Amino acid sequence: MHITDYELFEVPPRWLFLKLTTSDGRVGWGEPIVEGRSHTVVAAVEELLDDYLLGEDPTRIEDHWQAMYRGGFYRGGPVLMSAIAGVDQALWDLKGKQFGAPVHELLGGRARDRVRVYQWIGGDRPADVGEAAREKVDAGFSALKMNATAELESIDSPAAVADSADRIAAVREAVGDEVDIGVDFHGRVAKPMVRRLAAALEPYDPMFIEEPVLPENNDALPAIRASTTIPIATGERMYSRWDFKEILEADAVDLIQPDVSHAGGISELKKIASMAEAYDVSVAPHCPLGPIALASCIQVDACTPNALIQEQSLDIHYNETSDVLDYLADPSVFEYRDGFVDVPGGDGLGIEIDEEHVREQAEKDVDWHNPVWRHDDGSVAEW
Repeated sequence: MHITDYELFEVPPRWLFLKLTTSDGRVGWGEPIVEGRSHTVVAAVEELLDDYLLGEDPTRIEDHWQAMYRGGFYRGGPVLMSAIAGVDQALWDLKGKQFGAPVHELLGGRARDRVRVYQWIGGDRPADVGEAAREKVDAGFSALKMNATAELESIDSPAAVADSADRIAAVREAVGDEVDIGVDFHGRVAKPMVRRLAAALEPYDPMFIEEPVLPENNDALPAIRASTTIPIATGERMYSRWDFKEILEADAVDLIQPDVSHAGGISELKKIASMAEAYDVSVAPHCPLGPIALASCIQVDACTPNALIQEQSLDIHYNETSDVLDYLADPSVFEYRDGFVDVPGGDGLGIEIDEEHVREQAEKDVDWHNPVWRHDDGSVAEW
């Protein structure tokens, strides 16, 4: 058996799907994407497949991963690691189908029967979060996540801090103490404001503060963690175990959030999670993406003892034109009950992609880019 062909599909709202085909007719799916840089990732995937993987035996996943990563002198970063991630997901999907087993069985078997998920509320510039929180809890979710703030100056006003505190207060009042609330700083907050915001939010007992500073400033995390009782989370813009090694060794975080479509795929996510387990750090994989990425995350969550909760993008504010379930032949595989999703038992990733729908959607013009925000003085702000 060898890899004979591949196709890439850019589909709305902002996703990229990879289809790998083998000589015995099997198909594996992956989701290699950097949101807003899909054309660039397409080129990177084509280089990996055309230069190396076409004609190769797909079962040697670890060897292929090492060759894709170490075979180039320049390594890491979002584009290469996302390209590797999508290929790796597709290879695991193929391997599961070859052996008639879900991926988590090939990775050691279940550590749990279902995976807790959280639901986004509030949008990029968070608003109307109290009512939205109540609606999602009424729909069965027991954990929510929201952005803490819109754009902030490096040192901003007391009013900006109060606005953020008022929003989480509204959510806490709406849902009570039985519901967890994650608060995403999204790298928008400079170090002086992190301390002020954390102190203002602490009375409302967030589940975690996510990406309190940009990953370029991860050296600030130990001091931030020491200054608050709120658990600290980060990792969506970190791309390999070597990136995570530094924050784990520094005792800088309580929860890591590697992205299975950015951080080297299923193979690398599992290794990162195992590293974190040794440091008593939990894992909540980042996944505001499509069904293939979500299925890949759940396969790893299922066999990972320190997996805490899973992000998923159903009804997220980015999915205005298309949503996760639209691309599945059987959407019930991601049926959320009581804030959990069952671990899929099907072969490979455990999902069946509606290829006809994928091809229809790929005919559309997909050109998503994140907004460029500016401060009142015209300078560029963090989105």
